[in-house]
Amino acid sequence: MRETFLDKKDNKNSLLKKKILYLCIEHGELSIAALSEAIGASVPTVTKLIGELMDDGFMVDMGKSGTSGGRRPSIYGLNPDSGYFVGVDIRNSHASVAVTDFKGGLRLFQDGIPFKMSADENTVHLLAGELRNFLLEKDVAWNKVMGVGISVPGRVNPVTGYSYSFSFDEHRSISDILKEDLGTHVVLENDSRAMTYGEYLGGGLKEKNMLFVNVSWGLGMGMILNGRLYYGTSGFSGEFGHFPLLDNGQMCRCGKVGCLETGSSGSALVRMISEKLNSGRASSLAAQFKANGKVNLNDIYSAIRSEDVLAIETVEKIGTNLGKGLAGLINIFNPELVVIGGKMAEAAGDYLMLPIRSAIKRHVLNIANQDTSIKLTQLNKKAAPFGASLLVRSRMLGML
Repeated sequence: MRETFLDKKDNKNSLLKKKILYLCIEHGELSIAALSEAIGASVPTVTKLIGELMDDGFMVDMGKSGTSGGRRPSIYGLNPDSGYFVGVDIRNSHASVAVTDFKGGLRLFQDGIPFKMSADENTVHLLAGELRNFLLEKDVAWNKVMGVGISVPGRVNPVTGYSYSFSFDEHRSISDILKEDLGTHVVLENDSRAMTYGEYLGGGLKEKNMLFVNVSWGLGMGMILNGRLYYGTSGFSGEFGHFPLLDNGQMCRCGKVGCLETGSSGSALVRMISEKLNSGRASSLAAQFKANGKVNLNDIYSAIRSEDVLAIETVEKIGTNLGKGLAGLINIFNPELVVIGGKMAEAAGDYLMLPIRSAIKRHVLNIANQDTSIKLTQLNKKAAPFGASLLVRSRMLGML
């Protein structure tokens, strides 16, 4: 593991250096005077710390500021080549990998890498080996990797690195095993929160209060409140899919009835369309349903792109349900921004977004609706691995 001041938690100068780097992440290039005021340290102290950060390769002199008049101060910023952070998003049968530089720029992204995660320690060791091999093939020097972030679906304890979806040993977490195998910092995070953080830091967003909704097979959410990723008391915040909103009599995978996920997710889309096909509704999906007795999400997404009426109608129903739930969240949190992402949002686009916006407009308080923007994700498949890589950097800097 590359040992740096980032590994020293209690050293005063280390904490001040982390604050300087954190401020550069949030605000870009800054002068010594601005940094001195922001961290509450003297100009000579900040000058010394920046000199040490430059010697270690973490910061660079960006030249004189562009202000007009008077003596222009030198400004300093992050050195993107200081090191890399790797993000891995684990799905059902594949993974995606993002490599970001120290400044947060995306250097590499690849989707659709075959990998099957299971609740087995050998799978974790396999993941470590596959990741090393992948980076070697892509000419990413392992000694430049400062940390690895892993995004997985389901409940995750980000402090202990324990996944409740892939649990196999209560005394040994996935992150502990990967840290041993990879010899670097490792952070395990829930996929919706990783996507949220990717959108927040890497999506060009300026809002300090935002909600991200992950509409995939399930329904998840991440929250940025006052510029910080919100975890809740036990780290299990964001279970938006299990909000008891619907009177549909449907049993949710959590064991409760009427959860929002039962009417606003990929699993709900498959069930609802299957019920319609079983009743004889006309659709381009009918032949396949008759032959196989089922349809899958990819089939439905293809039908949406082909403007299949049944598929579009069902997506609109899901959007309406989701919009009602979001109206409640907007009334509670009054966010500046709500971003809709996940595989269904990517595939359905405006067919999902239009009924969401319409339902929000009908059900949210007018005064709250005026202050909240509703947007479709721009990062799509990149959001989770990108966010996971940025989470490692932020955790090392004490930003979370």
